[in-house]
Amino acid sequence: MHIRRVTARASKALGILLTIAVTLISCGRAKSLDAGLAEIVKPYRFNVFRWEFTELLRRPVRAQGDASAQPAARSSSGPVTEYMTLLSDIRRLEAKIEQQSSSERDTESDGQLQALQAHRQALVPEVERILGSQIRQVLQQEGIYNPADRLVGLRVAFPPIYFRLQKPPHTLIVSPRERIESMREVMLLQDLSLENVIEIEAKVEGLGVSALVEAIGGFGATYPTFVSDDASLYWIVKTATEEWLHQYLAFTPLGFAYILDLVGVARNYDIATMNETVAGIVSAEIASRVMQAYYAEYLQPTAPPKSAEPPRVDFNAVMRDTRLQVDEMLAKGQVDEAERFMEERRQYLQANGYYIRKLNQAYFAFYGTYADMPSSVSPIGEELRQLQTKTKTLRDFLNAAAGMYRRSDLQDLLEGLVISRLDAYEPVSLSPAMGDARP
Repeated sequence: MHIRRVTARASKALGILLTIAVTLISCGRAKSLDAGLAEIVKPYRFNVFRWEFTELLRRPVRAQGDASAQPAARSSSGPVTEYMTLLSDIRRLEAKIEQQSSSERDTESDGQLQALQAHRQALVPEVERILGSQIRQVLQQEGIYNPADRLVGLRVAFPPIYFRLQKPPHTLIVSPRERIESMREVMLLQDLSLENVIEIEAKVEGLGVSALVEAIGGFGATYPTFVSDDASLYWIVKTATEEWLHQYLAFTPLGFAYILDLVGVARNYDIATMNETVAGIVSAEIASRVMQAYYAEYLQPTAPPKSAEPPRVDFNAVMRDTRLQVDEMLAKGQVDEAERFMEERRQYLQANGYYIRKLNQAYFAFYGTYADMPSSVSPIGEELRQLQTKTKTLRDFLNAAAGMYRRSDLQDLLEGLVISRLDAYEPVSLSPAMGDARP
């Protein structure tokens, strides 16, 4: 009996020592990774504080979606359509210049390009103001004002819509090789060459992880937010709305939980997916209504050329199948095999007209956060769509989703429960939407 007790105590002590050792090793690896990353990205890191200070000096803070502003008339959208026309002209001229050899290039084309770019840049502040006002008005038509409105019914617009039409920073995504998980995300400078990108990725992967540097279309961790200035009008409106929604949600349980995930205090991949997907669903609806109200001509369907051949492969199906197979390989410890398989799939897609520069664990970790993307295998997107159909209005959907701070809250909502202000569950009637058209 005495021997058994000694053995049990020894086993327990050994278990504690092993736990401490593993923890220390993990912390050491994390510190080593962070130190290595810091050294690699130091020349390329995007300085948020410097950018904020520079922007404040260049252009004072001015809310673009001021609730006190007069309703935007459709005729006031002229600068926006002019801006988009200039963007098309610039793209055509850039393509023409790119096709010319150095001996064929003439100073006239370069001069025209500079004039078009200067004209477009001069329109930017007015375009930002008009789009911000139009987005705010559609939000208010939907009854969406501020994060506290769901609790106290305060019809005050907050946070102010404030964005810059400007190329956003790049982001470096770091994932373990053994599993798909975004363990670090670092913002890098806007103007990185392809050579810079490849060099950074190679050096980071030398630390024993999977890395990807991606150009992003929007960035909401600054104020004003970034929205890419080189995209379709619908995409610009949607992104401006989505980045504003991330700031809106930051004052709610769902957004706060996402912040804890981003800063590494409480990692939760499901929360990240829920937050990104909610913002994506609501911004898509708001953008569609802005376009219908002010830019209907941009929504006219254009028939594809008769000679166009149908795609030879289903991109979404291939990407989902790839993700599922990679997850299975990694679960079995087949890391090298999974990486070779992803490269084979990347080449297969490229041969069939779909270009992905790099397909690896970091790629899936980044794009898998968006549950409506083909690289995601999460059921959260479908569950949130179900929640949307069970709520009467877009405002009701946003309020219900904003109150969640764990995955089980979403499942409870789908079963007919809602979280009260005191974190107690009480029944709620979530009836199907009446006459609410949804994409």
